Amino acid sequence: QVQLVESGGGSVQAGGSLRLSCAASAYTLGTYCMGWFRQAPGKEREGVAAISTYGDNTIYIDSVKGRFTISQDNAKNTLYLQMNSLRPEDTATYYCAARRAVGDCYPDVQLFGNWGQGTQVTVSS
Repeated sequence: QVQLVESGGGSVQAGGSLRLSCAASAYTLGTYCMGWFRQAPGKEREGVAAISTYGDNTIYIDSVKGRFTISQDNAKNTLYLQMNSLRPEDTATYYCAARRAVGDCYPDVQLFGNWGQGTQVTVSS
C-alpha cells in the first residue's frame, strides 16, 4: 500500500511561488510513476504534471508549462512541485498520486489509484 502525504500549500499573491512536497512511503519513487493533480471548488479533479517512474520524462498540462516544475528525490522518497508565477486560477487543493506504469506517465486522473490527502493552495489577485 502506497502512502502519500502532501505539504507546502498556503496563501500567496499572484506572481508568487510555492513548493509542494509529497512524502511517499519507502521504495515508491523509482517504482511508480508520480503525478500532481488539483481540484478547485465545484470543478473536477485535473492532472497538472507527471513524472515517469525513473524520473527521465515529465509531462505538464498547457496552462502550467513554463511555470511549474515536477521533480523527485528518490533518496528522500519525496516528490516536489515547484510553482512559480502563480495565478488566481491556480487556486485549488493539490494532490499527489502514484501508479505503476512503464514509459511515459500521463497525469490522467482515471489511471491513478493511490492518492494523498491534499494540500490547499490559494492565490489572491
